[in-house]
Amino acid sequence: MVRTYKKKTDRYIPPADIFLRAARDIRNGISSIRKAAADYNINYKTLSRFCKKVTPEELANNITKVQMGYQKPRQVFSEEEEMQLENYLKKAADIYFGLTPKEVKRLAYDYAKALGKVMPQKWIDTLMAGPDWFSGFLKRHPRLSIRTPQSTSLSRATSFNRTNVAAFFDNLANLFDRYSFRPTDIYNMDETGVTTVQRPDRIVARKGFRQIGAITSTERGTLVTVAIAVSASGNSIPPLFIFPRVHFKDHFLRGAPAGSIGAANRSGWMNNDIFLTFMKHLVATVKCTKKSPILLLLDNLDSHLSIASLNFAKDNGVVMLSFPPHCSHKMQPLDRSVFYSLKKFINSNCESWLRTNPGKTITIYDIPGIVGNAIPLALVPNNVTSGFKVSGIYPFNRDIFSDQDFLPSYVTDRPNPNQESANLLQPVEMTTNTLSPSTSAQAESWSSTSASSASTISAIESAFSPEAIRPLPKAQERKNTKQQRKKRKSAILTDTPVKDELEAEQVARANKAEKPKRNLFSENFSVSSNKKKKYQRKQHKQESSSEEEETFCLVCDGNYSNSKDSWLQCTRCKRWAHEKCANRNLFYVCHNCDSDDDDDSS
Repeated sequence: MVRTYKKKTDRYIPPADIFLRAARDIRNGISSIRKAAADYNINYKTLSRFCKKVTPEELANNITKVQMGYQKPRQVFSEEEEMQLENYLKKAADIYFGLTPKEVKRLAYDYAKALGKVMPQKWIDTLMAGPDWFSGFLKRHPRLSIRTPQSTSLSRATSFNRTNVAAFFDNLANLFDRYSFRPTDIYNMDETGVTTVQRPDRIVARKGFRQIGAITSTERGTLVTVAIAVSASGNSIPPLFIFPRVHFKDHFLRGAPAGSIGAANRSGWMNNDIFLTFMKHLVATVKCTKKSPILLLLDNLDSHLSIASLNFAKDNGVVMLSFPPHCSHKMQPLDRSVFYSLKKFINSNCESWLRTNPGKTITIYDIPGIVGNAIPLALVPNNVTSGFKVSGIYPFNRDIFSDQDFLPSYVTDRPNPNQESANLLQPVEMTTNTLSPSTSAQAESWSSTSASSASTISAIESAFSPEAIRPLPKAQERKNTKQQRKKRKSAILTDTPVKDELEAEQVARANKAEKPKRNLFSENFSVSSNKKKKYQRKQHKQESSSEEEETFCLVCDGNYSNSKDSWLQCTRCKRWAHEKCANRNLFYVCHNCDSDDDDDSS
């Protein structure tokens, strides 16, 4: 069968009821075949064949199974079955577990086999549907297409759920009620990395060449972090540049936007001290106080949770609210509407810089000038305000996200055990006494009928749906481990209970880091003999590898390099002997040291 077959005629095919009316007029003697064909605009031969095939019962019931005219080719699946397959593919793609074309063909074969369909022999040989069926399936369902998915981590896909989002909007509504923030008082802060190697844009080039090149500065670039804060009114403050250097110099900010500040860090990323510097820069620019506070929305990065920064923010009228973890791709205004356009303009400016300075490479000291040219184009008021709008922050809209937005968390969604136990403990209120006997009986019959019909429908769907053949992935119940990393959640960071909890956590972490290492052979530390032997052998190998001279046994003079036995070290002279030569004594003292003790005692 030709995949791109097109119909060559435009002949009119009347519906079945027109054929029945014409045939009924002919049977009743109202008109002849030719007159009925002319009256109903039907071909004479077509109407004649229909009258021969139709039965009197079909004419009486006004229903017929006779098909006339051109019909579409025979298909493996019916329209309802293909619709179920389409819905399954869309749901699998919505939960970020979409199927490749090859997997769709295998699913079609398994689906047809489960339904007992007549399949082409090629399907049976290859255990999958053919390319003709797949291309035709996509044409019959234009809402499906082959797409290249965007990489999304499991943490982002599963953390963006109704529970985390509802907790964030509850905190945001609480702050709006307490402070009555205006659009000029709501800020969002985040960092982004700018590298010295840009991503080239598309160009126009000749056909026939597989590889088309574009000049970049180096193979691997150096990263400079840029911290930006924008408000719901469309304004922004001058950015903070973090350079991968030990010490910051003022000439690093050559060409940066007016009012920008800089800092230096070995890694080039944000840390506690630099974030405190940014908070001071924010307060000095916005000029907020306790009487006129502002709201700062930011993620749960560890450097954003330092106690010094939280104390400074609370003393200067900055109310800090954190997003749920791994949800910034949906809820952070900067990620939704600003950073993408900013990176596009930065790449374009990098290419312009390379054309203007041929033979030179972009360094980290050229980044502020390039970013300074891109910020006025990307941080326009329409872009900034749309980010706050689509995330539901301002105007406030807790129902901004639909059910389809939460589908990726379907894999790990499970009922809340605390909520279920609370529901089980609540008393059940009896409301049937308010109904009359006839009404209650009718309600019971309705409920039983609906339950039976629902169970019948679910049984049919489960037996014949593609999901029964290839179930959608579902994570198992999480096991309770003893050591788990503390999970963050959306919280008002400057509130006293949250701040005190963070402070206690950071103090405990600092005390744990300063805890001295335990000596393996100390008297107050008990350890098994196997661990001590393993430690001694490890120490011996490390010391022998660093020495140029060979190590020999104190008893048999055997060398270590040719030995496969375990060795023990004398606890006094630190020399070595075979374990079997030392009589397998764990706290081994060689005969030389032992004889010295005997001489001293005598």
